[in-house]
Parts: sequence; structure tokens; C-alpha cells
Amino acid sequence: MLQGFKAFINRGNVIDLAVAVIIGAAFGRIVTSLTDDLVMPLIGWAVGDLDFSNYFLRLGALPANFAGDPNNYSALKEAGVPMIGYGHFATAAVNFLIVAFLIYLLVRSIKRVLPDKDVPQAAEPADVALLREIRDELRTARGAPSNPAE
Repeated sequence: MLQGFKAFINRGNVIDLAVAVIIGAAFGRIVTSLTDDLVMPLIGWAVGDLDFSNYFLRLGALPANFAGDPNNYSALKEAGVPMIGYGHFATAAVNFLIVAFLIYLLVRSIKRVLPDKDVPQAAEPADVALLREIRDELRTARGAPSNPAE
């Protein structure tokens, strides 16, 4: 069982996936900061100095021992008040759109640089393949290497 696990871990795809997850997590934190600290304040400023973080719909009553601000989403959430935080959802949606757009740009750039592996190579005509086989047989019969690159 240990040998199988070792073989699984040593496969290139697993290591590549682990690296991608780590980089993706770091990238996610950067985009979250970009969204929370730059994009959403600019959107809020553009539409009238709105703070999206405090947009919510309270679904339940305040606890009897609640001493915080009843208009503060974070304080209510910490107190366990049931609510729908559509401001935080809007921030998360903008965050997702930024990540999706950046990934789209990254993939598009990579596709321009790397050759397309999905495009099948044009099949050579049967007569060319036959001539290659004859050439290789003649070289083998004379003792020459069959691969012209050798």
C-alpha cells in the first residue's frame, strides 16, 4: 500500500495539482484584497458612498444580551443573528468575476504562446508512408540506422 501511495505521489500530475492549489490560494487572497480594498470601495464611491459590507436583511430577533450596533453586519453575525448578507454576496460575486476574467486572460495568453496539442497532425498519404517504410527497410538491409536523425 505504501508503494502504491509513493507511486501516486511521484506522478507529475499530483505534484502539479498541489502546486496549483497553493498558488491558487495565494492568488485568491490577492484578488480578495483587490476586491475588498480597491474595487468595492470604488464602486461604493461611484454610486454614492455605499458600504456593501453592511447590506443585509435580518431574519431573526436580536439576542437579549446583544450590546453591539444593530446595523453592523459583522457584530450581528458574531452574535449569531440569522440574516442574509447580500452585500457580502455582491463582494464575493465581484471577486469571482475578477478571478474568472484574470484566469481567462492567463489561459488565452498561454494558448497563444504554446503550440496547440489538440490539433491533429495532418495524416500523410499512404504512398508517402509506404515509401518511408521502403526507405527504412533499405537502410536496415545496408546496416545504416533506420532513423535519419541518428
